[in-house]
Amino acid sequence: MSRRIVCLRHGQTLWNVERRFQGHSDIPLDETGIAQAARAASLLASLRPTLIVSSDLQRANDTALALGRIVGLDVAVDKDFRERGGGQWEGLTREEIAARWPDEYAAWEAPDGEPVGDVAARVATAMRKWAGRLDDDGLLVVASHGAALRLGICELLGLPEELWPTLGGLGNCSWSVLQEGRKGWRLLEHNAGTLPEPVNSDDRPEAVA
Repeated sequence: MSRRIVCLRHGQTLWNVERRFQGHSDIPLDETGIAQAARAASLLASLRPTLIVSSDLQRANDTALALGRIVGLDVAVDKDFRERGGGQWEGLTREEIAARWPDEYAAWEAPDGEPVGDVAARVATAMRKWAGRLDDDGLLVVASHGAALRLGICELLGLPEELWPTLGGLGNCSWSVLQEGRKGWRLLEHNAGTLPEPVNSDDRPEAVA
């Protein structure tokens, strides 16, 4: 056996439904999101996680707590698992962003927002840190956010930035599974947990189409 990481995206929020950029804004789960978190928890409990950590934003933390209650584990909190900061875009819909900042929208770089490279580095660094606390056969569940997780996974896998768009987005309460091997981390599953459906996320448009 070897160490594994389950990267779990939070449940649905009203801003997801309205296609608003959430970023660091602390938006709660809606009723659907609460139900999604409960369902994901019931499935992931069978993997017998040994450590659970979440973003400090409530939509991710509440998703993690649903799992923690079932498996009897406390949930650690790490702000390095926050979503990508959206700067002036936070709270705005994609249509509003495209109309006001067409060039920045095309590049998916928000004014005063967080660069993708910085997000990838902080999330992957946090993943390595928490995975380092696992026993050899331990399982870490990270409850975080769509763009943050996708970028962190790409960095952890060692993909060059020009290939990051090849990894698609994560649906609400879907997850990806990483396993540590002799030559580093590898991706075992991606966006698992639901049948294919549209992804409403802060991630770049081609990742959620």
